[in-house]
Amino acid sequence: MPLFQGKPSRALVAVTAILFLTVAGCGSEAGKDSATVDRPEPVVEDTPAPQQTHAWPLTGVSVDDGEFGPALSVKIENSPAARPQGGLERADIVWEQLVEGGMTRFVAMFHSDLPETLGPIRSVRPMDAAIAGMVGGGLAFSGGQAEYQARIAATGVTLISHDGGNAGFYRDPNRQGDHRLFGKTEQLLAQVGEPESPPELFSYADEGEDPAAVRSGSEANAVETRFPASKPSWQWNGEVWQRLESGQPAHAESGTRLEAANVVAIRVEVRDTGNRDAAGSMVPETVLTGSGEAAVFSDGHMIEGTWEKDGDADPLRLVGADGEELTLAPGKTWVELVPNQGGSVQVS
Repeated sequence: MPLFQGKPSRALVAVTAILFLTVAGCGSEAGKDSATVDRPEPVVEDTPAPQQTHAWPLTGVSVDDGEFGPALSVKIENSPAARPQGGLERADIVWEQLVEGGMTRFVAMFHSDLPETLGPIRSVRPMDAAIAGMVGGGLAFSGGQAEYQARIAATGVTLISHDGGNAGFYRDPNRQGDHRLFGKTEQLLAQVGEPESPPELFSYADEGEDPAAVRSGSEANAVETRFPASKPSWQWNGEVWQRLESGQPAHAESGTRLEAANVVAIRVEVRDTGNRDAAGSMVPETVLTGSGEAAVFSDGHMIEGTWEKDGDADPLRLVGADGEELTLAPGKTWVELVPNQGGSVQVS
């Protein structure tokens, strides 16, 4: 049965009315007080824009300013009579290739660290298009068959040729024979037609991260590469890889050891171009399209993988077993183009 039936008593009505008036009055006063309270204006602080970081495209080393000029590739001799070479220790990337007689020659790429002079400068070979074409800019050289030069030019690289009458070359009176031709870096670079920055050539570990060889590879303290008539090797000293020529420490003309943060050894096919040099030796061509075996050495470690490259101007990719690109340690890199036949890579 309901607790309340019929009409409410007069007393109940009176109490209810008093309570209603009391509550209404309180609500009115609260509204009046809240309208007169001074609230401080919210303080909005300016959020600083995130600092944009940049890296040199051929070394991966961080730099504040992202305005980069073109790269300069240079053909530098590596016969015993040409050593020690000038400016070679300051190259961002050095490619070592097989030439006539089983000897080797360099394509040195300069961008983040420019020496005043460099050399001895020598002639181009057919595989130089597939090397210099990856970074654009200019290629300084002395001589070479017209078909090789045309192939390089087809990649968009500016030809800077001593034989072609370009400026910036001079003879070093302290050198002998064919080993005297040097170049002045600024004058050579000033002749580059399209002053665009080179693309990033390899992938580099981010700051604070380990390169692929450390993360997924194994320890390695020395690597020896063999060409038919040359035996360059590298030893890890706890900080960098140091180069040796036939077991002897290799130096630049400045007296500085030749060193690298990374050494990349890739196995390549070498074919006969059908051309001969002045001594009648076969002019070989390193085939830098397709794919092959690769080994990357960084921070006292080694990791194996493969290399891939399409056309002359396309980049060379270093790929691990998982299909991901192998990251290098930021810094200078030397690439050894070791022939599959007549060459070897030994690690200890």
